[in-house]
Amino acid sequence: MQNAWDYHYSEGDYKDPPGKLFKQDCFWHHELSYKMTPGDEVEDMFLLLNEVKRQIPAIAAVSSGAIASDYQRLRVESVCSRLGLVSLSYLWKQEQSLLFQEMISSGIVAIIVKVAAIGLHPAKHLGKELAELQSHLHHLNGLYGSNVCGEGGEYETLTLDCPLFKFARIVLDDFQVILHSPDSIAPVGVLHPLAFHLEPKGLSTDSSDSNLSNGISLEDMDGVYEIQGDNTLLPADPSQFSDSLSDLIANTSYHLQMSKIDRGDTFSICCWLQDLHRLSTGLQTDLKVVLSHLESQLMQCGFSWEDVLYIHMYIADMNEFAVANETYVSYITQEKCRFGVPSRSTVELPLLQAGLGKAYVEVLVSRDKTKNVLHVQSISRWAPSCIGPYSQATLHHGILHMAGQLGLDPPTMTLCDDGIISELDQALLNSEAIADSFRCSISSSAISFVVYCSIQTVSLNRVDMQDKWEGFLEQLKKLHSAKRSGFKVFDPILLFVLVPQLPKRALVEVKPTLFIVEDDSDTASDTDQPDASDATPQSYWGFQEDPWHESCLQKCVMLKHICAVMLSITSENIAKICDDSLVSEHSLSEGQTEKVAKFCIYLINKILTENMFSWEHAMYLRIYFQTGSLVQMEMLSLTFSQAFKEFGKINPKFNSGQADPIFNLIPVLGSGRSALSIDAVLTCELLAQKLSS
Repeated sequence: MQNAWDYHYSEGDYKDPPGKLFKQDCFWHHELSYKMTPGDEVEDMFLLLNEVKRQIPAIAAVSSGAIASDYQRLRVESVCSRLGLVSLSYLWKQEQSLLFQEMISSGIVAIIVKVAAIGLHPAKHLGKELAELQSHLHHLNGLYGSNVCGEGGEYETLTLDCPLFKFARIVLDDFQVILHSPDSIAPVGVLHPLAFHLEPKGLSTDSSDSNLSNGISLEDMDGVYEIQGDNTLLPADPSQFSDSLSDLIANTSYHLQMSKIDRGDTFSICCWLQDLHRLSTGLQTDLKVVLSHLESQLMQCGFSWEDVLYIHMYIADMNEFAVANETYVSYITQEKCRFGVPSRSTVELPLLQAGLGKAYVEVLVSRDKTKNVLHVQSISRWAPSCIGPYSQATLHHGILHMAGQLGLDPPTMTLCDDGIISELDQALLNSEAIADSFRCSISSSAISFVVYCSIQTVSLNRVDMQDKWEGFLEQLKKLHSAKRSGFKVFDPILLFVLVPQLPKRALVEVKPTLFIVEDDSDTASDTDQPDASDATPQSYWGFQEDPWHESCLQKCVMLKHICAVMLSITSENIAKICDDSLVSEHSLSEGQTEKVAKFCIYLINKILTENMFSWEHAMYLRIYFQTGSLVQMEMLSLTFSQAFKEFGKINPKFNSGQADPIFNLIPVLGSGRSALSIDAVLTCELLAQKLSS
């Protein structure tokens, strides 16, 4: 039997240790991707398809019938990747009962040629048509949970006729039944054809259709070709660049900037180029320098790309996405990531306006090998494919880091063409399909949503967008509550970020972060109050609690496990923070910037402390700031760094213990807590997690 976790771990290979909350922590990891193995049947398929491609160069894709079998899908995808072909898997994740009926209704005539499951007997069922066994197979599904479509190997079939057979159907004249195992519960038997003939179908007399259909000649049907070759054909070397990091640094005057936040089991590294007096030499060179430096930093810490959970790739011009992607895949490859490739989000940011280079990359790294990766490269009706070394989602210690989702129609991989509402609706449906693969829902398990909006949305009706967003999630919550009565759901924090451009010129990109628990009893939301005696926040720099603070604050807390905080500061908030109604419309003074930085640290610390968290639990702290507005990146970076140093002196529990900043500054066009108010001067996004002992 297949299950939703098969492509991550084997469900029979773990024991439940006491005190563990998260199911995936109990799994033992194994390598996900197929490795070239001489003599394996996969290599036979590789040789065959390689010869097909040689004889028919126009071949661009391979279609397979995987429904839930990751074993099959991953191997087909591996071969396609090596040959530069696209894997098509339109049956993937389809509901098997409906799919079975659809196959019969479409005129597919297939007989059972192997049985290997309880309830199926060689003498009784071999040679029977699927249509004859439909009710029996559904009965077995109800009794034993067997796959109606035989996806778990319960049975194998031979197709005798279908709409693709234009000229003739296959008729078996003689066959032999071979009993492989006489097991009394689940005997295994095979039907071996001995003789057959083709029975012509009624054909059109049109000469244009008599000998050729879909480019396949009837005369060639009996041709059998012997494929010559060996198993030594390997994919091209992924490194397309001969320049070393030292050569790049020696020949250019780069000012590399880094930030790092280290929680112990995970850490975040951010790298960008900053030189206000240097013109960028190009996206490819800038990205090579940044990725090379990150690779070097990982190696110095004893890690590699296979330890990375998530990558944010920010570029200065989305028109150069192909160049960025080509450079990216030369560093991060499936061969380097034995435990699954990281998930990724790519957006265009106003990097040059902020005085940066053309590339900016942030990576989230795990210190253990327990990440759980969902990477489907096949095009299907399930969710958008990820053809390349980036995955749909990565699960680590209960947190599901999902790749940014566009409003792509999965089977066609094209954007919905009915505007922003249509794109948003499809992006949420795609997110829900991915969440469902992990047995959860964005309506109940999401702790945060970051919604990137392109600059084109400024002129659109965002009221409809906000209504659509709220209505979709409310509908999902009702459906989820109906299935799981009394189940507590999170109230996720929401951040809308305005950016210049998105991939494929999309209007919106949705990036959800979910928290998955093993059972409902472990779920506690921010409505459950912590023990006040253990969580008494202190006042710093003279700031006192004030009701207006709630207007700029969002939080999603699962006590003792998760604390997500979003703090959006508008110009009106700044006037209150600085106690100054004369805040300039053009820029903040050094003193005002300092007050804003200290206020953000004070308020985030207050939320952490009230919920029994500390800064050492923080996984990342991103600070989105509006370029060309009241604050500049250089001043903001220096001011926050100094404020954290001062905070460490007055709060003995806080000690970053590192020279690099513990925050990531991200230049954007705007940010805010709803689609109707993307006017924050800066927004702080923090995620903290405690691990069960």
